[in-house]
Amino acid sequence: MNHDAYEAVIGLEVHTHLMTKSKLFCGCSTEFGRGPNENVCPVCMGMPGVLPVLNRRVVELAVRTGLAAHCEIAPRSIFDRKSYFYPDLPKNYQISQYETPVCKGGYIEIPAGDGAAKKIRLVRIHIEEDAGKNIHEANASLVDFNRSCVPLIEIVSEPDLRSAADASAYLHELRSILRYIEASDGRMEEGSFRCDVNVSVRKRGAAELGVKTEIKNLNSFRFVEKAIDYEVKRQIEVLESGGRVMQETHLWDPVREETRPMRSKEFANDYRYFPEPDLPPLIVPPAMVEEIRRAMPELPADRRARYIRDFGLGAYEAGVLTAERETADYFEGVTPGLKNPKSAANWVMTEVLRVANETGKPIAEAVPAAAEVGALLAMVEAQKISLNAAKTAFAAMLKSRKSAEATIAELGLAQVSDTGAIAAACDAVIAAEPAKLAEYRGGRDKLFGFFVGQVMKAMGGKANPKVINDILKQKLAG
Repeated sequence: MNHDAYEAVIGLEVHTHLMTKSKLFCGCSTEFGRGPNENVCPVCMGMPGVLPVLNRRVVELAVRTGLAAHCEIAPRSIFDRKSYFYPDLPKNYQISQYETPVCKGGYIEIPAGDGAAKKIRLVRIHIEEDAGKNIHEANASLVDFNRSCVPLIEIVSEPDLRSAADASAYLHELRSILRYIEASDGRMEEGSFRCDVNVSVRKRGAAELGVKTEIKNLNSFRFVEKAIDYEVKRQIEVLESGGRVMQETHLWDPVREETRPMRSKEFANDYRYFPEPDLPPLIVPPAMVEEIRRAMPELPADRRARYIRDFGLGAYEAGVLTAERETADYFEGVTPGLKNPKSAANWVMTEVLRVANETGKPIAEAVPAAAEVGALLAMVEAQKISLNAAKTAFAAMLKSRKSAEATIAELGLAQVSDTGAIAAACDAVIAAEPAKLAEYRGGRDKLFGFFVGQVMKAMGGKANPKVINDILKQKLAG
């Protein structure tokens, strides 16, 4: 079967909760992890006769996201009723946006290799309320409405993605942007960042799109990649065997690692959209948009470009350091006063992120202040301490939270550069190893490392390696 004769066409619909303290149309808390049905009221329970009141903060965060994604912000948009019938939707409709979303167009750039970027176009970003959560027990199905009416935005891409790797890169970049601008926490494990994937295949070079399958509610990057790869392979096998791909909605089964049909795919008219009669049109004044634009932080792509340009970092290093705003902020807190920003990059990527990952804590809690790490690296640059001494001091600072200078003094890690003391140690080592000296002078250059090690040992590991090398070369030459 010739899979290379086909190409995948992929579009994503990302649903992400917004970082608000209260819900979209009522004052209930959005706090995750509360007991079942604790964060509820008549509005989010869909009781008869209640009226929604729009949360202004939701609109601000939606506009913030639209600006970050280069969208056109609609000065006037409409809320619509989207009718469908599930136990976790007590009103039997969801308040969403359809024909007139708050954000139109736009794009997200993903890395395309060699420092280039690929634009993934967006169709729209719209505001809607989340549904509750069905919990299926052995003998009953229960509903928790804590999540009902939690505000979210849906970010819909054009079918510009061509592989599972592209889709994963897009999701990582989008999640990073949302976290940078503090629109969403992006916690996939809590369901606050999840996506539906639309997948079709077509013969390479064909202009017409194939019949798509929608895979619902994927909440991990790994599941997205596996589901796409499986679905692409399945559709190609169907076509190659002479069959037709049916337009269906599937679910991903992570145990069997396969997609399974859930229902036939709905169309827009199945939802019977019509303007929400209990909410007026949403007006976003230009002054509000400009105020939000002025408050926007530097975005991940801009920061990556600046790190490559100003700090001389590679694309990989810049990507790792800017993936999370917290990491990038910490890195920039380490660099002032350093001659070589790459040393700060390497330290943050290895020592700092290692400790943060091991402890599971935010960087600010897991490691010493960025300025103290910068002070350690400045001492290494000035040859006041060795790199190994810096690592020893860093490990001690994790527990004591003392300053770099105090830790170096307390542990006696200062590097000795006194040429007289080092010369005396070199003389003693050479005198103690006449046989090795003869071999070295006879052409065994590799013994130079042995002499360096012996001198370093004699000085308790505190001698400046460069000074040792310089002095030893002179003395061993005779």
